[in-house]
Amino acid sequence: MAVAIADDSSSGPWWRELNRYHWFVLIVAALGWLFDTLDQQLFNLARVSAMRDLLPHAPGVTASPADIAKYGGYATSIFLIGWATGGLTFGVLGDRIGRARTMLWTILIYSLCTGLSALSTGFWDFAFYRFITGLGVGGEFAVGVALVAEVMPTRARPHALGLLQALSTVGNMSAAFITMGMGAYAQAHNIASSWRYVFVIGAIPAFLALLIRRRLKEPEDWQRAVSSGETRRAAGSYRELFSDPVLRKNALVGLALAFSGVVGLWGIGFFSSDLTQSVLRKTFALQGVDPAKIPGKTSYWGAVTFVMLNFGAFFGMMAMTKACQRFGRRPAFAAGFVAAMFSTAFVFWNLKTFNDIFWMVPIMGFCQLSLFAGYAIYFPELFPTHLRSTGTSFCYNVGRFVAAAGPTALGLLTAEVFKDKPEPMRWAGVTMCAVFLIGLAALPFAPETKGKPLPEGGTFVH
Repeated sequence: MAVAIADDSSSGPWWRELNRYHWFVLIVAALGWLFDTLDQQLFNLARVSAMRDLLPHAPGVTASPADIAKYGGYATSIFLIGWATGGLTFGVLGDRIGRARTMLWTILIYSLCTGLSALSTGFWDFAFYRFITGLGVGGEFAVGVALVAEVMPTRARPHALGLLQALSTVGNMSAAFITMGMGAYAQAHNIASSWRYVFVIGAIPAFLALLIRRRLKEPEDWQRAVSSGETRRAAGSYRELFSDPVLRKNALVGLALAFSGVVGLWGIGFFSSDLTQSVLRKTFALQGVDPAKIPGKTSYWGAVTFVMLNFGAFFGMMAMTKACQRFGRRPAFAAGFVAAMFSTAFVFWNLKTFNDIFWMVPIMGFCQLSLFAGYAIYFPELFPTHLRSTGTSFCYNVGRFVAAAGPTALGLLTAEVFKDKPEPMRWAGVTMCAVFLIGLAALPFAPETKGKPLPEGGTFVH
């Protein structure tokens, strides 16, 4: 069946088309994803401190940098496996029981289990809490973007989805400021293990679930889609998703696009704070200062790195939203993958001073995270309503099972393959930048959805 071109001829700002309920849905979905990313980055920023405390070591002797890098990679991989598992599970539930109800459960899970991470006594119980937290984190994105996509007016849809993703940087930066503040407070008051207090703060978003339960309604598109018995039975079915050749192709192409960006971000980009701390330790050593005695300072600059990364990311996501609308989804992704590859390699090879943090890292954030605004806009456009949450979650999350090897690979490259190099993390980061080529290779097979309405029923995007 041919897909009609959506009317995009109306003039004026896109937000003029939103009523009060549209704004309410956008705000709730944005808060859910913002707090989701807050949790993710609290973990990334607290990872080194947590590994330093939780790994077994002799009294008075801290764990080695190699062990911290290795087990930090393991913990991140376990978190990503939980993320992928939760994404697949809650993606199905989002199509079967509704977007709002599923979002409620995902927020409760990731908030409460983030708080439980503060009670960890060793690596394995910490990793267990991170896995369960990942279940909730992975489920939130697909139901959130499906909800916004189905509620928003057609012309406003890509802009609202791009803004939803861009606001995730607020959660990322909030995590950095929380980590910086808790680190400074702990240092001033001689408090050990300040990372535990960081995770306690991460439990606060659970209160958002109360607002969701009281006012958020299921989208009318979803209610209509599952009103018939046949469609209800097919809702959230992976068999249905893969039995249709067009949907199967869309799912696999989306998977390749997401895999490239997820590995690039979680396997390389989010370790830029670790790179910064490595640079600082080298600087302190050259000054004759023992870095082990001032971990708060290196953690502080790691958090500053995250702020700079996400400062650039906000503008990158907004630029990607504009590019998707003006040039189309495929050209925007092509530019994004190339820019992400070269900017990331440049930063990991050349970041050597404090000042570099303030201009190199924002450029990398602009390029790397712009891809994720593209995912938020593009993936809901590939699947019909009764499979939208399932298909979006498949694209965004299945790749995480393989992508989970990214942080572990970076840790092993740093600790083993390039261990004899002066700064092994640089070599590891640059080597892994080749992953962005996977996204580029998938683009010729990706359908162009610019100007087309969301597919319904048997109407799919070719």
